[in-house]
Amino acid sequence: MVIHEGVLSVIGGTPLVRLRRFLEGSDLELCAKLELLNPGGSIKDRPAFAILKHALETGAIRPDSVIIESSSGNMGIGLAQACSYFGLRLICVIDPKTTVQNINLLKVYGAVVDMVESPDAQTGEFLQARLNRVQLLLRSISNSFWPNQYANEHNSAAHHQTMREIVNSLGDGPDYLFCAVSTFGTLRGCAEYVRAQRLKTRIFAVDAVGSVIFGGGKAKRLIPGHGAAVRPKLFREGLAERCIHVSDKDCIIGCRRLARQEAILAGGSSGAVLMAIAKVREEIPARSTCVAILADRGERYLDTIYCDHWVHDHFGDIAYSWEESAREVQA
Repeated sequence: MVIHEGVLSVIGGTPLVRLRRFLEGSDLELCAKLELLNPGGSIKDRPAFAILKHALETGAIRPDSVIIESSSGNMGIGLAQACSYFGLRLICVIDPKTTVQNINLLKVYGAVVDMVESPDAQTGEFLQARLNRVQLLLRSISNSFWPNQYANEHNSAAHHQTMREIVNSLGDGPDYLFCAVSTFGTLRGCAEYVRAQRLKTRIFAVDAVGSVIFGGGKAKRLIPGHGAAVRPKLFREGLAERCIHVSDKDCIIGCRRLARQEAILAGGSSGAVLMAIAKVREEIPARSTCVAILADRGERYLDTIYCDHWVHDHFGDIAYSWEESAREVQA
């Protein structure tokens, strides 16, 4: 047994597991990369650590620096964990859509929570209001640092290792990689590694209905961490061979099926990724290896995705059996 030096040293190295039940009757080999097993509970532990580590090594931040970031969920928690370990102060700018559980997690790690109460007047978006608040805080607080997860290339570079781990687990690159998008860091990093290593892997992006990342029309979205109201600066054309848009309702169906069929409690984007695979399963050649990146834990969604009352209030009655959810996908 290896004794690791602190909690941040065990970020990454997450397992790849076969899912034998989710695509029942299919001859595809479906595997899931369990990023939800990172110590902070999500794939965002990787870029949070990478960005702060590089900034400390280069002198961009000092031990007395104040870290300021906009996040309503996993990146904020990943930064809060890393800042707690490094002894740095974090101000996390959130909005009213941030869940109580995520706010409590931020506070447990010692982060200061700064909530914007209203959306940006020009765009009508809370994301832009959060970014405006970050800029105001940066101007008013000396020795402050913005990780800028939406544009910082250490975000995407951290996921070269994510893809390397997948390849090492399989002995070769998978035939297909399905990845949800928000800041575009995960997909870009994995795609860069695939291109650099000249792997055969075809990358499918999974975006939310109502997200603008791939040019779709902006609409209300209820599932956090999936899609974006503003195209992130990390976005690059051509990194994904195809984009599959998945609705909030399909996210819920996918998450609940995953919990009941594979005993994996994962977050909203994980349900989206698996439902995207279900949508295109008939188009994928037989015996292909497909990898789904499961970005975060499901406990953060107990009051939403896994709450029957919340689901009923927003979507009515949803059936979760394989046969009924398969019909939902085809529709």
